[in-house]
Amino acid sequence: MDTTQLLKGVLDMAVLAVIVDDDGYGYDIVRRLRAAGLDEVGDASVYGTLRRLYGAGALSSYVVPSDGGPHRKYYGMNPHGRAMLADQRATWTHFADTLSQLLENPQRSALLPTIGDNS
Repeated sequence: MDTTQLLKGVLDMAVLAVIVDDDGYGYDIVRRLRAAGLDEVGDASVYGTLRRLYGAGALSSYVVPSDGGPHRKYYGMNPHGRAMLADQRATWTHFADTLSQLLENPQRSALLPTIGDNS
């Protein structure tokens, strides 16, 4: 299965997850995602995601001077980002559970609540 499209749909959540406890700069975040098993993640996609999340108010940023190169812009979670990650985590868990049930028993799938149905 080509995971490229799946990754696009969850990249915001993945980026938030890798910086929830430890701020990071762009390439550091790319490295963490790849170390976690998201080998196909592209540098440009992560940098775009960071800009988008920052613009949406989910991240704060600060610059740290570097002796051996350009200054690094670090990103960290703020309360809005933590709330966003919690919402995305709940949505993902429901989605993954529903899909797992569908794959295990396709005939029962018609009885499952629909994704996005909070009942």
